[in-house]
Amino acid sequence: MKPGPRNLITDVEGFLVGNAADPALKSGTTVLTAEEPFTAAVHVMGGAPGTRETDLLAPDRLVPRVDALVLSGGSAFGLDAGSGAADTLAAAGRGFEVGAVRVPIVPAAILFDLLNGGDKEWDENPYRALGRRALGNAGRDFALGTAGAGAGATTANLKGGLGSASLEVGNGVTVGALVAANPVGSVTVPGSRKFWAAPFEIGDEFGGAGLPDRAPAVEATFLGKPGALAHGANTTIAIVATNASLTKSEAQRMAIAAHDGIARAVVPAHTPFDGDLVFAASSGAGAPPAGDADLLAIGHAASLCLARAIARGVRHATPEPGDLLPCWSAP
Repeated sequence: MKPGPRNLITDVEGFLVGNAADPALKSGTTVLTAEEPFTAAVHVMGGAPGTRETDLLAPDRLVPRVDALVLSGGSAFGLDAGSGAADTLAAAGRGFEVGAVRVPIVPAAILFDLLNGGDKEWDENPYRALGRRALGNAGRDFALGTAGAGAGATTANLKGGLGSASLEVGNGVTVGALVAANPVGSVTVPGSRKFWAAPFEIGDEFGGAGLPDRAPAVEATFLGKPGALAHGANTTIAIVATNASLTKSEAQRMAIAAHDGIARAVVPAHTPFDGDLVFAASSGAGAPPAGDADLLAIGHAASLCLARAIARGVRHATPEPGDLLPCWSAP
């Protein structure tokens, strides 16, 4: 397996990604969409998630496809980014048809970035406008690091960020990941610049710092982050995608498998203080899996992409005025 030409989730045929952020706010939003509605599913493993319209993604629910998926900063305020994206989609005539009405289906997940030093004294919730802007910016190329939903993200000891990666699995199948990495845990070995995800690095895509020289410590590694132990004050939120034509049940299985990528890249992961969540998306542009072995390969590739995307998001974070934590790129 090798990365696609962009090493981004948009290497998966049919998908587009848009970012919007406010440097003064130290927060932002990222939207994944497509020209046609697409199959989606979700799996949550963190103890403090914040979501919109995720129940309808279960395999037994009526709505078969969605119009966009939103990742946003802003905690509960950030869920309004989904409304902004839905406004724009509705104006374009997109949405689930109910009689003469179309209702855009826009599931969303948020992370907590309200204690990161940005100006949060707004008179009007800014996330609806950020959702509109992010959708309007959707394209094949987009920024990583301090961008979109990763604009205000932090880890235990470093700035977090927006990351993405892809893999060409074979037989025309591509898998990609998109993540806003804001965990309570550490993505690097304490006292070093080495990423926990280093065994899965391809080339020097996240800096080539080398392999960890020791196993993860038993003690927790999250004490440098402001408000780390406040419930809901963290979260790694992600989307994994493929062009293989998956059912909702198969997409959910891909989301479950992809959580392994979080555990490979973040120590500790899936804590009571994180809202770790993975959406899965299938564009349906390719053939369905030929059997369980193909579905296994897709899920495995999704987990590898997600681990790499987390490290890439942190690697590409850039310094800004008022930062409370250093960047990996400029410690």
